[in-house]
Amino acid sequence: MNRRPPAKASSELYTQDRVFTFNTVEINVQPSVKVKNGAPMSVVCHADISKSADFQLKHNFTIFKDGKLVFMTVSDKDDARYEVPMARSSDTGEYECTVEAGGKTKSSNSLHVWVTGMTKPILTAEKKEVLEGEVVKLRCELPEEVPPLYFYFRKIKMNSTPKEKYVFEAYKNYSEVEFSVEEGDNILQFDCFGKRHVQREFDSSEHSNKTLVTVREPFIKPTLSVKPSRNITEGDRIQLECSTVVARMRDIEIILQKNKTILNSVRDEKVLKYSAVATLEDSGEYLCKVEQGRASKSTKVNVVVSELFPKPTLAASMNKLDENRELTLSCSISGFQKANFSVLRRNSNGDVLLETSRSLTMRVSVNDTGSYICKAEVKGIVKESKPVRINVYAPVSKPTLSVVSGLPEVVLGKPLQLICRSARGTPPITFKFYKGNVMKETVTNDTYATFLDENVGPNDKKGYKCDARNNHSSGVKTSNILNVTVVVPIRNASLGSIPYGEVEEGSETAFLCSVKEGSWPIHFRIFRKADRDVLVFEQSEHADRVMWRKGTMSRQDTGTYYCMASNRANVDVKSHPITISVILASWQKGVIVAFVLIPIAGAVTLALWWFLCKKKKAKGPSMEMSGPSLATNSTSEKLTRQHNDGDYYSGPDLESAEVEYTEVEVSTLDPHKAPVQKGTETVYSEIRKANNGCVIARWESINAVENP
Repeated sequence: MNRRPPAKASSELYTQDRVFTFNTVEINVQPSVKVKNGAPMSVVCHADISKSADFQLKHNFTIFKDGKLVFMTVSDKDDARYEVPMARSSDTGEYECTVEAGGKTKSSNSLHVWVTGMTKPILTAEKKEVLEGEVVKLRCELPEEVPPLYFYFRKIKMNSTPKEKYVFEAYKNYSEVEFSVEEGDNILQFDCFGKRHVQREFDSSEHSNKTLVTVREPFIKPTLSVKPSRNITEGDRIQLECSTVVARMRDIEIILQKNKTILNSVRDEKVLKYSAVATLEDSGEYLCKVEQGRASKSTKVNVVVSELFPKPTLAASMNKLDENRELTLSCSISGFQKANFSVLRRNSNGDVLLETSRSLTMRVSVNDTGSYICKAEVKGIVKESKPVRINVYAPVSKPTLSVVSGLPEVVLGKPLQLICRSARGTPPITFKFYKGNVMKETVTNDTYATFLDENVGPNDKKGYKCDARNNHSSGVKTSNILNVTVVVPIRNASLGSIPYGEVEEGSETAFLCSVKEGSWPIHFRIFRKADRDVLVFEQSEHADRVMWRKGTMSRQDTGTYYCMASNRANVDVKSHPITISVILASWQKGVIVAFVLIPIAGAVTLALWWFLCKKKKAKGPSMEMSGPSLATNSTSEKLTRQHNDGDYYSGPDLESAEVEYTEVEVSTLDPHKAPVQKGTETVYSEIRKANNGCVIARWESINAVENP
């Protein structure tokens, strides 16, 4: 039994019958990717599609140029064509096509198309006829081109190289420029062309149409005439006349120049005149210029002026002479005698006339020093000679030599600067410096000169002197000899004292401040350091040391002392400090000891007396002194002890006490032991009786006694 397949199976079968896929999408240009400007161009987009069956498929074709849509169509064919009837440079760019069909889309690779050449530009001129000095305004347009563009304008004259201007236009397809019309421009032609930048290259258009502009002269070239002629002699009157013909008499100016110097000028007139007495300086080129607006025309002529007579010469009997001498100045012209002469002295405020003759004789003074000239005049032409310099000299006075700093001394190690001066004398003056008899330096100056001696020794005994002379015939003048003292700076100051270190209060102390080296006099100062340094002694000495005796020292004088020494070298040298301690005197120590020890000794004596008296009362009845035999020894023993003896006792009237010596026999019995041989020991007892009746006893045993 035949059954209809399920609907789902039927749909799958249908879908499988309409399967397709894009193989490639291609784009090309006909006739080629490089198309000449104005030629037809076709951009073809082709889709290569594989299908599972032969069925119709709609294609959506889209063509882009530089990313912008330029063409779109729908077709059931495999390709589409974008026709450009006349290709322009603006059609140059990157082309790409995209095909969409059945929900699928595929794009081609990009293809660069270059439309070579540009459209012919159109040039227009604002005026067809202009005057010299005006401007021609031009407009060049590339109507079918797209900016940015470069515009080139040319001004073409007969038998000359064209003048060119270019303008870059970023946002316009046209540009405007102005050309000035210059003198000599008659018939002008103008054209233009364009350029654009394509892939690192420039593409150029053909030249535009040529535009013709006619130039009219606003005035004719001026004429310049010279009367009586272009070759004249000094003293003759020269006349120059400059004229022109103008189309309109407005804002016109005529100018006459010589070597760029304006001699005369007129405005709104056709003729300029100039007249002068000719001199040699009037030879040269003259220029007549006519100007109106931007227009300018000129004419040149050369004028030669011959010399009537040469310049005079001024001669002096001598150029350098002593004051009160005679000077003669003579003026002459070579080969020419008839002239009016005058002699003058140059001055900043104007020349001073001295004589209206050929020569001048005068007795000179220093104030006559200066420059002199003479003038000669023939037929109104005045010429002057070259200046002659005259120097009149006064003799130099005896120079004085001194130290620049003032005093005739110098610190050892420092340079010595001397100055030699002449109160009178015409400069320049030549000074010579001597050390001893040796010339050290020569200086030429006006009134003084200085010399620097940088090699001054401690034992320099040579005197200094200087010479002065100028061009006066009196010769050399010499100064007095200057002796300079060499000041040796202080070196190594030291301070000492007697006694040194500790000083008893009330005693005298001597301080000695000395230096190892230094020129006298030396200024000594001694200071004591406190909250601030206190000056305690000051004295100047013609010696290398000074002693200061401090009569009575007190506790306030304790401290640190130092001394400073200086001389004319103005350098303070400081010693190392010493320390002085003021202590108590010996008698003061004795008084203090007496006041302290006497009360202590009294107190000890009373205490000991009381103790011994009490002890005697307690032991007196039981004391037994016995023995079989008593021998009295009259041996004397003085019980005087040193302070370090612990058995020495002292008390009141100890030295005046009576001394007695007793020999006693001591028996020792022990009931628990066998009887032993009785021995006799000798014991000395020193007894001193005090004035108060008490007894101080000391027993000193020679042989040891054993107590039961």
